[in-house]
Amino acid sequence: MSPPGKRRLNPRKLLLSKWTAAQPQNRERHFLVTELIRDEQDNILGVELQAVLTQRSQQLDWRQLQDCERWLQGWR
Repeated sequence: MSPPGKRRLNPRKLLLSKWTAAQPQNRERHFLVTELIRDEQDNILGVELQAVLTQRSQQLDWRQLQDCERWLQGWR
C-alpha cells in the first residue's frame, strides 16, 4: 500500500502522460511528459516535463510525480 499523499506509478507508462501542477507558477498549470531520462542499464531516472502554455521544459525525478500535493494526474 502507498503512503498517504503518494500514488503508485509505472515509470514505463509515463511518456506522453498529462499532469497538472497543484500549485501553478508563472501561469504554467498543465504539463506533458515529453521524454524519459534513463541510465546505462535502461532504468528510468527522471522525466522531462513540458509546460503546455509556455513550452518551457524541466527535468525532475519521476518519483516526484507521486506526490499528490505537488502533481495531479491528468489535466484539471
